[in-house]
Amino acid sequence: MKLARGSVLVLASHNRGKLAEIAALVSPYGLEVRGASKLGLAEPEETGSTFVENAALKARAAALASGHFALADDSGLSVEALDGAPGIYSARWAGPDKDFSLAMARVERELQAVRARNFSAAFVCVLALAAPAGEVDLFEGRVHGSLVFPPRGENGFGYDPIFVADGMTETFGEIAPALKHAISHRARAFAKFAALLS
Repeated sequence: MKLARGSVLVLASHNRGKLAEIAALVSPYGLEVRGASKLGLAEPEETGSTFVENAALKARAAALASGHFALADDSGLSVEALDGAPGIYSARWAGPDKDFSLAMARVERELQAVRARNFSAAFVCVLALAAPAGEVDLFEGRVHGSLVFPPRGENGFGYDPIFVADGMTETFGEIAPALKHAISHRARAFAKFAALLS
């Protein structure tokens, strides 16, 4: 699939943090970006068991409902000592109010419960681009690092205040947004997606 300048691209997410981050990444390519919530598109139930399955499900649903190309993201935090949890449930650990202070506290509790000494983790992002006819292309990005407690920094969103990327000393919540956008899991997935943009 190729996306030409001027094409409409529906961002199949209702998460404002993700929407802002993806819109910033897409902006140089001359696409007409529309958010799923502004189009009144319902959020499909995420019934997949992997980031790939959920990203494809969301992108396909938005493309079919809107009649435009749609880009969906499924991403989350994968903690080695917790067998990859919270993983695809990363947002759900934040509860119905999406309170990530609760989610970060739960990660810390779960690590204490298994008496973890290894705090290795990775942020994983899968982007899915769906055409109105249902065809889907997938792009994955990962950034490895470790967790720190208590949370540090007010930048970013989600689990950013507890994640320190390999080779860094500051959390994603402490670094400048421009730096995070350059090195994040989403940026790495997006670099693969950008090859489709003309």
